[in-house]
Amino acid sequence: MTTASTSSASSAAQGGRHDNAFVATRDGTRIFYKDWGQGRPVVFSHGWPLNADAWDNQMLFLAQNGFRVIAHDRRGHGRSDQPSQGNDMDTYADDLAAVIEALDLKDATLVGHSTGGGEVARYIGRHGTSRIAAAVLIGAVPPIMVKSDKNPGGLPKDVFDGIRKGVADNRSRFYQELAIPFFGFNRPGAAPEKATIDAFWAQGMAGGILGQYLCIHEFSEVDYTPDLEKIDVPTLVLHGDDDQIVPIDNAGRLSARIVKQATLTVVEGGSHGMCVTHADRINAELLAFLKR
Repeated sequence: MTTASTSSASSAAQGGRHDNAFVATRDGTRIFYKDWGQGRPVVFSHGWPLNADAWDNQMLFLAQNGFRVIAHDRRGHGRSDQPSQGNDMDTYADDLAAVIEALDLKDATLVGHSTGGGEVARYIGRHGTSRIAAAVLIGAVPPIMVKSDKNPGGLPKDVFDGIRKGVADNRSRFYQELAIPFFGFNRPGAAPEKATIDAFWAQGMAGGILGQYLCIHEFSEVDYTPDLEKIDVPTLVLHGDDDQIVPIDNAGRLSARIVKQATLTVVEGGSHGMCVTHADRINAELLAFLKR
């Protein structure tokens, strides 16, 4: 960790000034994080191809309700470094561990959306729950997205090859187009919100194409079943029944069966981007779970 990062992380761990800062990981990659508020810590892992800003609604709400909220940008995404190495879920989980350990977080609740749900699961699979009190998976990719003989309900690999092609050919255009089904703006009667689409696009373009391209494999073809089986803390599984990106039947419903202490809450009409489109509902569910 750099001297500046050590100082900032130390003051945060002591309940002093919480500010935007960086943690340097074992391979020297700098991971950007936000750290706001006081109280029990809630740590957020964002979806692809976004960054910590995707959690604005939830972080503001929980900070105003007595919690300390922390969110980082995954390597290759947002304001974190864009190394050519380590763009895999094992390293993402270790980067999350580096942030948690630098801030000396204890009794934390991990919240992961989409790819971030895989990151939460893999963190627990690799690092256990000695610092973790609970977990929340929102529209999360586990157990595994791609279709196979063992996972006949999954999505064909061609779907993810198409995502790779879209990113490689013109990721700016692809992110603008992806935002439409991501937020359910293609449903009858839905009015696409330009500001929401622009925010999605801006977060995506802030990251690096190499890391985002390699991350596609991590959210689509990695099996998180062994990680889910190791989760031994109360877990809330939140999933929208109109999620067009990570369909609920092969994700949230299956994860809730695998995790020992899981509770499944289905958000009616919830899109993949329901942390924005259904922010009031998601915030209420998170607060109730945290105060249980």
